[in-house]
Amino acid sequence: MSKPLLRGTAAFACLSLAAPATAQDTNTPGYLGTLILTAGKRDLSYGTALPRTVVGEEEIKDRQASTVAQLIDSVPGVTLVNGTTPQGSGINIRGFGANTTFGTDQKIAVQIDGASVGSEELYRIGTQLFTDPLLYRQVEVLRGTIGSFAYGSGIVGGVVKLETKDASDFTGGVPGFGGSQTLEYSSNGDGWATSTNLAWMPAEGVEFLLNYTLRDQGDLKAGDGTTIGNSSFRTPSWLAKGKFTFGEDGAQSLSISYSETVADDKDVPYDQFQTTAGSFGRVDRRTDTSQAVVEYRYNPANDLIDLRANLSYADQTIDVDYIDGSSPFQGGQSVADFCASPFTGVICADNRYETTKLTVSNRALFSTGTVQHDMLAGGEVIRKDRLDAASSPGGDDRRFAVFVVDEMTLGQFTVTPALRYEHSKIESAVPLAGVPDSYKTDALMGGLAVAYDLGNGLSVFGSAAYTEGLPIIDDLGAGATAQRRLGMTEKSQTLELGAEYTGEDVFAAGDSLTLRGNFYQTKLWDITSYTVPGSTSVDLDRVKSEGFELEASYGMQSGFYADLAGHIGEAHEYNPDRSSATWRNSPSDRVQLTLGKKWGDMLDLSWEMVHATDRRDALNADLPDSTQHNLRATWRPAQLDGAAVRFGVENVLDDAYVGHLSSPTRQAPGRTFKVSVTKTF
Repeated sequence: MSKPLLRGTAAFACLSLAAPATAQDTNTPGYLGTLILTAGKRDLSYGTALPRTVVGEEEIKDRQASTVAQLIDSVPGVTLVNGTTPQGSGINIRGFGANTTFGTDQKIAVQIDGASVGSEELYRIGTQLFTDPLLYRQVEVLRGTIGSFAYGSGIVGGVVKLETKDASDFTGGVPGFGGSQTLEYSSNGDGWATSTNLAWMPAEGVEFLLNYTLRDQGDLKAGDGTTIGNSSFRTPSWLAKGKFTFGEDGAQSLSISYSETVADDKDVPYDQFQTTAGSFGRVDRRTDTSQAVVEYRYNPANDLIDLRANLSYADQTIDVDYIDGSSPFQGGQSVADFCASPFTGVICADNRYETTKLTVSNRALFSTGTVQHDMLAGGEVIRKDRLDAASSPGGDDRRFAVFVVDEMTLGQFTVTPALRYEHSKIESAVPLAGVPDSYKTDALMGGLAVAYDLGNGLSVFGSAAYTEGLPIIDDLGAGATAQRRLGMTEKSQTLELGAEYTGEDVFAAGDSLTLRGNFYQTKLWDITSYTVPGSTSVDLDRVKSEGFELEASYGMQSGFYADLAGHIGEAHEYNPDRSSATWRNSPSDRVQLTLGKKWGDMLDLSWEMVHATDRRDALNADLPDSTQHNLRATWRPAQLDGAAVRFGVENVLDDAYVGHLSSPTRQAPGRTFKVSVTKTF
């Protein structure tokens, strides 16, 4: 019996505890009746087969993270790859997403207010999720495939959904002015941030929000006192958003938002995963990322209609100027000859990609006999354009998709089938020698989730999901390897089984506890995105991974609380000759425990412990186990209405260690003191 199955079965048997529930609406397709449980810091989902974790606004502020990737690496199965800078870090979920060569492998989806971002396979560049955590009121992480069919095809790791703030969050939903000002300081690297929100509702149904955030960080120090090279950054960000509510009983609304983040780096290593210039040399690099979203919603007093039309445009430009003489590959060549070389031109290449997407969906509530339906159906049109560059082929990717997710409830049973059909056409920006310049592909994919409420707070659930990754612009080429990949789709299957239990008065009067665990197994075959180690043309035969995820939250009337998140698993990659090895991107075994106490809304003190084992660096070398301790405090002085002071100490023991799947030269930051002050008005 495999290690995760053995341990998972033992943990599964422990699911006989209980927890509280409070209702809260969620827009997650097919799982719209979910209850959100809030005994501790973290919101947990109850009553759904979907592995879903929400990092809310309070936790975003408490963690004082510098990047979104750094913010969500506390979610079970999520790994932060290559550090704490927006330029180099990447998000890996259940072993898929960011890897040691590219910032993404197309197997996780990232959306900002519905706009698709951070999904290009750019060489030695991170996930391209250049944005600031302080722009958002929540980040939702959907793990695995079962919850992905409304968001895209080929999603194996999961979906990261970011939701920006609204003006009504500051005005209380009534006409007038509101806002907030946040100042942060971090001792390691003398990092600081300022974030200003200005909100205005001139009348009922009309609201405007403007946010400006500037974050600056110098080079960090590791636990052994050495400087972590290539860890400084400066990223100004801003968000403008408006919403208009109109029609009978406010049934219609139109939201418009635009956000932008700029990183202007001078004399930095081209390779964002490394800490020094190395063989790739140094560059001046400016990265400009923007998203524009327009959403119309029609939600009358009719259970059959909740219509949304979301039009989004995401644009990222990466301009690079190579610094003469900084790469040993240059030799005696001129800069022009060096940049014109097919081998080294990647170092000098500019990149730009634009994604335009229209998604129209409707949620309908209805009954057929004794079966209650909560059905989400929709379609989307996507166009992605990418500039041709030495580092990545240019072209356009046009897609059309339709999807349906129907949550059907009959008594204690909930059955949720989901389907997605997607058609794509990719076309090269330059003629391909001797082969077609465009390729068409389509695929039908879907899944089934089943949940059963056993009563007394206990429920069990399971799901099976199948998806296909259609060819992408990066696959374009005239060679045999490219042609093989263009003629097939990459396929995967994920099975999940779990249970959850919720109740009150478990150990003491007035306490509450939530416990949720699920076992997953994923198989990937017809692989087009990973090659055999040491080869650039022979693809892996298959990848198989399995693991167990556990989340728990406990709270007492006295204010004491405990949050637990953990993942254990193992994964293997298989070569065509049937030899195998540990899957190069698999997550480590990790457990995170937070103990804290709240004194009403005035004071919140917590101690977080994170232990990780079975760790490897980016070169697949074993790393020792690591244990970090983090302290956090939030104080809201009664004398200052709307004010909050947050203090934190990360890596309290100043350990020197390398993060899982990170470059061996990029150590994690040492002891870091953080403080922030927020005033709402």
